Amino acid sequence: MDRREFVKKTGFATLGLGLSSQLLAESKINGRVAIIGAGAAGLYAGKLLKDAGIDFQIFEASNRYGGRLGEIRDFADFPLDLGAQWMHGKRSIVGDLVKDDETFITHDKMSGEVFWVDGKLEDKIPLKLYRKLVAGSKKEDISYLDYARDKGIEDKYMIFVEQLANMYGASADTISVKWTARDERNWHSGNKDYKFQDTYFNLIDRLVASEIKDKIQLETQILSIDYRRDEIALTDQMGFTYIAKKAIITVPVTILQQDAIKFIPPLAKEKVEAFSKIGMGPGMKVFLKFKTKFYHDNIAGGQVCSSYSNENIGKTGNDNVLLAFIMGDQAKNLSDLGKDDLILNKLLEELDLMYNGQATENYIDGHVIDWTTNSFIRGAYSYSKVGCGNAREVASEPIDDKIYFAGEAMNIIGHNSCVHGAMETSAREVKRILIGNK
Repeated sequence: MDRREFVKKTGFATLGLGLSSQLLAESKINGRVAIIGAGAAGLYAGKLLKDAGIDFQIFEASNRYGGRLGEIRDFADFPLDLGAQWMHGKRSIVGDLVKDDETFITHDKMSGEVFWVDGKLEDKIPLKLYRKLVAGSKKEDISYLDYARDKGIEDKYMIFVEQLANMYGASADTISVKWTARDERNWHSGNKDYKFQDTYFNLIDRLVASEIKDKIQLETQILSIDYRRDEIALTDQMGFTYIAKKAIITVPVTILQQDAIKFIPPLAKEKVEAFSKIGMGPGMKVFLKFKTKFYHDNIAGGQVCSSYSNENIGKTGNDNVLLAFIMGDQAKNLSDLGKDDLILNKLLEELDLMYNGQATENYIDGHVIDWTTNSFIRGAYSYSKVGCGNAREVASEPIDDKIYFAGEAMNIIGHNSCVHGAMETSAREVKRILIGNK
């Protein structure tokens, strides 16, 4: 179920830099900019700085760039996205990048959807259930779970409350109806979703990363940032120190929440509390390859996985691949099993229940990507949990005109939890670095 289907949006503003040569000439940058993290936000920040003629270096803790973008090309006879795979609307930075590109298609997420209710597959469930949750409460800051109970949603439909929360990367007992509804009201990039014939990673690799690969330093985990002096000192896991004039932090909010980077002096209490008020839960994608397509294109309501979808849609290939999209408590439950074969067996058991044993009978192979156990990611993507309030605004404020914060969790215009939202924050922070708030 598309979380934005019932929310009509109007208006848009594409967030590119749009800086005149005069404004760029006024820039006072006299030194290198350090970018921490080579995900979509970090890569795009690097591209913008290169275009502006500013020296920079990207430090990436892992052995690859892309962050929560990734791909696998040897599992099926078409490429698969290990992370983000949907472009949500055309009115965005990513939309501008691909406006003359025909390698993506519109996909109706509702097509072929069935619902697992009371031990059988149903063609539909009461849609007012989704309307109530997406519209949310403008006054009460309560969880989806509590809101659903207050609205009298039947127990047999509560799994679909969990499913909707999972689409936001959350569990129903932690995501806020009030602050999520605010995010939806602010959303302005469009309601149609687009899927790439290749992969989202491939797109960003070709159009962004390819221009700045020589500026990405892999396997360099920045553990401390000392900003007491005029220049910033960044120290990595090997004890090497790098000097910069400015620094853009683009790591997932989980890294900031868990103090994986030490700031000297320590960040203000309000800043630390703001990080903690932004949600980011467990997240996992599992690909299941079968001999035949015995399943529907979209299956909602599973107790092990609330959302299954046909990965073949929009791709050129003959292999039958079903995606299990698993977030929140369901992702934690599977992640805690610890072994891929145990995870795969749990999913096959559920699909066997739905399709009379056809899953095991037709099973060929499976692939698990658990973003929760990735030590440099530690979860799926951000959401607005109960108590979020203005946490994103506080979290994203620069420190002493030296330390800047970007990434999807730092998006304050409703585009959190998506690639173009991460890139928008890069444009915002690079503009601040170059010309302040002019």
